[in-house]
Order: sequence, then C-alpha cells, then structure tokens
Amino acid sequence: MRLKAFIITLLIMVNGQNYSNADEAKSGINFYTGMFDFSDDKKRSTLFGIEHQDENLYRDTFLGRVSPVTGMMITADNAAYFYTGIEANLDLGPFKLTPSFTPGIYSQGEGKDLGHPVEFKSEVQLSMDLGESTNFGMSYNHVSNASLGDENPGANSYMFNFLKEF
Repeated sequence: MRLKAFIITLLIMVNGQNYSNADEAKSGINFYTGMFDFSDDKKRSTLFGIEHQDENLYRDTFLGRVSPVTGMMITADNAAYFYTGIEANLDLGPFKLTPSFTPGIYSQGEGKDLGHPVEFKSEVQLSMDLGESTNFGMSYNHVSNASLGDENPGANSYMFNFLKEF
C-alpha cells in the first residue's frame, strides 16, 4: 500500500510545467566510489558507479525542479545495480543538495542477496561547487525491494562523488 501511494505521488510530482530551455541547464556525469552496505559487516563491499544527470529535461513541480537520472554501480563482489529515476537539484549557494529516487534491476553476483531483482534506491547527495562545471560531494543511499520479495534486507551505502557538467 505504501508503494502505491509513493508511485501516485511520484506521478503527480512529474506532471509539472514545461521542459527547460537548453540554455538554462546542463547535463552531467557523476563518477562515484564508496562502500556498499557499510552497515553489514559480512557483506560490505567497495562500489564504483557512473551516473548521467540530464537537467535539460527538468520539470518544475510543486516539490521543486525535478530531472531524470540514469546510472549503474558495481561492487567488488560483482553485484550490480542498473537504475533510472528522478532527482531534485536544490541550490544552496556554493553547495547543491540532490535527493533522488531510482527504481532499478539488481544482480547479486557474489554480493549480498537483496531478496528481489527489482530494487528501489533512495539517495541524498551534498556537493560543493569547485568551479563553473565541476562539483565534489558525498552521498548516502538506501536500496530496498519495498517488500516485493520474501525477504527485504536492504543495503545502506555511502559514496564520494565527482560531477562534471557539459
């Protein structure tokens, strides 16, 4: 029931105003590395990822500016997560706060069994502007199957992010 309410809210959020003018926003690539499931001593693993952020396709909604994001991460244990979803970009002067929600497909490899191939990643990232088109930040995420599987252990991760806009 909570998942249905969230999806309805997400659809209402995305049904906002016009797409942006290409001169106003930029696309970017986010390279990140960190620790997958740092809270599980037995299954924690180093992770690496890449993400495409396209602010050119943003919509203004009652929750702020929302744009698409697509990416993948892989762990040292060959677990992989491919995802696409939305993110909001909140400008805080020299800092940017970026919460996101990205459903995706998870492959366990030799890593942690998350209970289902369909997983949902909720993330918050705080980055600092290092120049006109470069940001460095840190993020935290939680990956969960929203009780789609018989088990839902979830995974908590932290990452260091290097973002380059073009």
